Amino acid sequence: MTDQKKHENCDSASAKETCFDYAERKQFIQKLFKQHYRQMYRLATIFLHDDAESKDVVHDIFARLLDDHRDLREETAESYLLTSVRNRCLNVIRSRQIQERVEHLYLLDLDITISPTEHLDEELIALQKGIAQLVPPICHNIIIQHFRDGITFKEIACRMGVSETTVYKHLRRALNQLRTHLNNK
Repeated sequence: MTDQKKHENCDSASAKETCFDYAERKQFIQKLFKQHYRQMYRLATIFLHDDAESKDVVHDIFARLLDDHRDLREETAESYLLTSVRNRCLNVIRSRQIQERVEHLYLLDLDITISPTEHLDEELIALQKGIAQLVPPICHNIIIQHFRDGITFKEIACRMGVSETTVYKHLRRALNQLRTHLNNK
C-alpha cells in the first residue's frame, strides 16, 4: 500500500492518529537510517565479508522496522539497530554453515565407495575399465592427473590451458560416467 493510499483512508479520529503515527514513524526511521546506516553496514561487512549481503541485512532491518509496531526510542535505537545487525548476520552465517554441511554430506553421499575387501580386485578392475572408457579423453586425463598423480585442479587447468571450472565440469562428468559404469557392471 502506498503512502498516499494510507493517508487517503484517514477519515476517522483513530485512523487519523494511526496515519499520523505512521508518518512520524517513517520520518523517525528515515532519520535513524541516515544516522546509523554506515555503522550498521560496516558491522555487517565485518561479520559477513560480503558487500551485497551486508547491504541486504541492513535494508531488511529497516524494512522490518517500518512494518513492526514496536516502540523504538531514540536513546536505545543505536544499540537496538547494532544488535539487530549482529543477530541477523549470525543467522546468515548459521544458514551458510548449514548449507555447507548439506552440500558436504551430499558430496559424501555421491562418493564411490568400495565395500567388502573380497571384491576389491573385481572393483578395481571394473574401475580401471571405466576410467579407460571415459569420453571425452579430457575426462580420462583429468581423473588420472588428479587421483593417480595427485595434481591439483588449478595445476591441471594450467597444464591443459582451460579454466578450473572446465576441469570441475569434466571431473563431474567423468565421475558420473564411472558411477554409471560401476552400477551397471
